[in-house]
Parts: sequence; structure tokens; C-alpha cells
Amino acid sequence: MEPLTQPDPDREWHQCFTPVDDSVFEGSCNGSSDCYMWVIQFYRHNWTGLLKHLAGLDWPDPYSVQVLIRDEEDDCFGLWMLLGGKMTEIPLVSTERIPSDQLITGGVLIRPERYAEPSGSESD
Repeated sequence: MEPLTQPDPDREWHQCFTPVDDSVFEGSCNGSSDCYMWVIQFYRHNWTGLLKHLAGLDWPDPYSVQVLIRDEEDDCFGLWMLLGGKMTEIPLVSTERIPSDQLITGGVLIRPERYAEPSGSESD
């Protein structure tokens, strides 16, 4: 992960990943050397190439790579994993991606029940 924690002018995106260790959960400043996850925040749509870049890295355990992405219009995070050397979205229960070629993830991830008409109202 070290190359992803430093600026790189050759990447299409410029932000850097930050480690999240157990100090976040303990409320202390004395985290262990173990890292539980890496986070990054992108501004608008300047993260073109992220999924392809991550897929191209030499991961020590590619089967453990999981990426959670929530774009601005998404209702929730989508889960992406390395499958066959490519970052692939894993369908999550109760979600649906509405296709859009203009979005990096291929569309907007929604929770359909959020937009469903109420099934009826209670009357006295």
C-alpha cells in the first residue's frame, strides 16, 4: 500500500490513502502496526482509473482485497473485489445499480425500497 499513501503525478487521481488502525477504535494515539483498512476521499469525479490501478497492483493476497465505494449520488457503499485480475462489483442484497456510462462505477447504486410507493396507510 505504500505507493498509494504518497502523491504520484503518473496516476489519474491524486489523493492518497490513509491507514486506519486500532487507535481509531480505542480512542488512543498508540495504534499497533496492524492496519485494518485504508481510506481515501475523492473530490467530485477525479478518481478515474482507481479501480484499474488497484487491479494492476501486485497484492500479497489478492483474494483479501475489498473496496467499498460510495459515489455522490449512491444510497450506500458498493463492494468491489478482485476477480480474474479485474475489480468487479459484487451484487449486494437489496441494492440495484441504475446504469450510466458517465459515472466511473457504471451507474448509481440505490436501495429500491427507498423509492417505493407506500403500500397503504393505516386508517382508524
